[in-house]
Amino acid sequence: MKDYISLIINPGSTSTKIGVYKNLEQITEKTIRHTAEELAPYADILDQFEFRKSMILSTLDEENIDVKTLDFIMARGGVLPPIPSGVYPVNDAMVHDLRIGATRHASNLAAIIALSMSRELGDIPAYIADPVGVDELQDVARLSGNAAFERKSCFHALNQKATAKKYAREIGKPYDSLSLIVVHMGGGVSVGSHYMGRVIDVNQAIDGEGPFSPERSGTLPMGDVIRMCYDGNHSRAEMLSMVNGRGGVSSYLGISDMREVAAMEENGDAKATLVLDAMAYQIAKEIGAAATVLSGKVDAILLTGGIAYNAAVMNRLIHRVEFIAPVKLYPGEDELGALASAGLEVVRDGVAARPYPYIKE
Repeated sequence: MKDYISLIINPGSTSTKIGVYKNLEQITEKTIRHTAEELAPYADILDQFEFRKSMILSTLDEENIDVKTLDFIMARGGVLPPIPSGVYPVNDAMVHDLRIGATRHASNLAAIIALSMSRELGDIPAYIADPVGVDELQDVARLSGNAAFERKSCFHALNQKATAKKYAREIGKPYDSLSLIVVHMGGGVSVGSHYMGRVIDVNQAIDGEGPFSPERSGTLPMGDVIRMCYDGNHSRAEMLSMVNGRGGVSSYLGISDMREVAAMEENGDAKATLVLDAMAYQIAKEIGAAATVLSGKVDAILLTGGIAYNAAVMNRLIHRVEFIAPVKLYPGEDELGALASAGLEVVRDGVAARPYPYIKE
């Protein structure tokens, strides 16, 4: 059987993670750090395209990876219009949507870089899988409480789906036969209600819904927010950064590294203790709400993301929610491996990729 070599591209705000895989075996993984000085010349994050691409190519060269041996490229899905879960080919239409979208996120660069490299390598396949805009919400979950606003699905779809499917394999049951609550806890926190293979409800984890996290404020008192917007003392950019970037733990303690927060508590810092208590409390409340979406019939609660390594948070959280269903930890986020696996299913196993733009089935 042929071995397939893939390149995985996953850009973040100040770094670009890449991996090279032979089938599902990781050959190399590198995190390319980008300093503030290196990124300063670029007014828009999408302007970093050539810079980041050149860094990827030079890193592959340093690792003695010949790009001509690549069979396909997998890119981290950026902020696209709502689409179902699945694997999608990267094409001009997708790059256009990533470039004109209102949300300027580093992950948007992945597919743009992938398409450019694909064409330089003779149009080898390039795909994304489960971008943050995966939308499988049930209709009742879309109503916000005001006809002017619709609840949107925007969450850590790639890691949530990969974690849920991993758990299903471990217990020997199909993913689409289970009712699961999957909680991704990183810079943001998303809590998804997975019912028979679909995420039928989830908090909008980017800009203002659900529990607070290391860098995001989650749900805020709306009246107070509106009044602050019009008090003449805060710009639009300042208000947005208050919600995403400088919110959550960072707003209370001035730091967002949860390891440092745990160390503060160990050193007797009462405020750090209160913030840890409150964050676990809010995540637990969101898990409880997700359980009602599943009518209380929950097979398991799966906790994943970087914060799942943090015992100070996990002990608090598990204590509050283990009465709902068995809790299992999946610390970290193997996004590179999840992307490699998704791409391999298409190029090797014959699973059909969905068309982009998505055509409703």
